[in-house]
Amino acid sequence: MAILNIIEEGDPLLRKTSRPVEEITPRIITLLDDMIDTMRKADGCGLAAVQVGVLRRICVIETEPGTVYELINPKIIAFSGHQENPEGCLSVPGKASITSRPMYVTVRATNRKGEVYDLTGSELLARCICHEVDHLDGKLFIDEGIHLRPYVEKRKK
Repeated sequence: MAILNIIEEGDPLLRKTSRPVEEITPRIITLLDDMIDTMRKADGCGLAAVQVGVLRRICVIETEPGTVYELINPKIIAFSGHQENPEGCLSVPGKASITSRPMYVTVRATNRKGEVYDLTGSELLARCICHEVDHLDGKLFIDEGIHLRPYVEKRKK
């Protein structure tokens, strides 16, 4: 596995719309594995392919240690409720914002085996799904309409 370079705010690639994956190839499987390693190394809970310079509709999420969701061509098919919580991003280091997201989200995606499945998440998982799907559409959490309060510098640990 490889640790990939995470691109940051200001890179024009982050504002592009990612293309669908038409075939799950060994290259896609390697990308998934590398994205998981990269996300974990960066201490994140989600990562979209565009964040590592690949314009494909792929993201990985791990909000609970050991439970990784691989989402290929994800599409949000249902959402409800409302939450306002702090949000950050590996591509916007050192900043956080209070965002407005659904409390519950259902996403339809394909896994690495080519199986289509639905994933329903609440709270952090719902926020993560929305955040990563936004990346695939060229949006960042700091964009107008997503954040409720302007982003602020995160405290140093």
